Amino acid sequence: MATESAGTASLARQGPKDVRRPVLDATDRAILRRLRDDARIPNNALAEAVGIAPSTCLARVRTLREQGVIRGFHADIDPAALGLTLQAMIAVRVQSGARGEMLAFAQRIARRPEVLDLYFVAGADDFLIHVATRDTDGLRTFVVDQLSARPEVSSTETSLIFEHLPAAGSGGQL
Repeated sequence: MATESAGTASLARQGPKDVRRPVLDATDRAILRRLRDDARIPNNALAEAVGIAPSTCLARVRTLREQGVIRGFHADIDPAALGLTLQAMIAVRVQSGARGEMLAFAQRIARRPEVLDLYFVAGADDFLIHVATRDTDGLRTFVVDQLSARPEVSSTETSLIFEHLPAAGSGGQL
């Protein structure tokens, strides 16, 4: 039982150590809105857009990164452009006796090239895995070889994604 709670607790601790929410003022929120819309905006243009000096803007962005508010800047690549035309969400249940293996399982699966996102969730399932593959054969191979064949996996349920409709923004209410 100690292994079970230790493994689950370790998985839950993968986020920032300081879970207190940073205090954001109107300027921070304006910076975040602009960066959400265009992460490549030059610092001078960002500073001008939010009405602060470039040096102040640079310092604020640095602080937002250090606080974990800004987790990174990345390219949003369309998997279909890479020939990965089939996407799916796979719900995974882990065997109750394998709860101590959840962190190792999550780390191993997250490294797979098919995996776009991995979520540790509450409810009947333990994980939701967003994958992209070339075709149904690739999806089947991933589910059978990487999930169902694993002793720690109790069950899987796969839902195909017909279309991804992006939300207004990942920043919620900024």
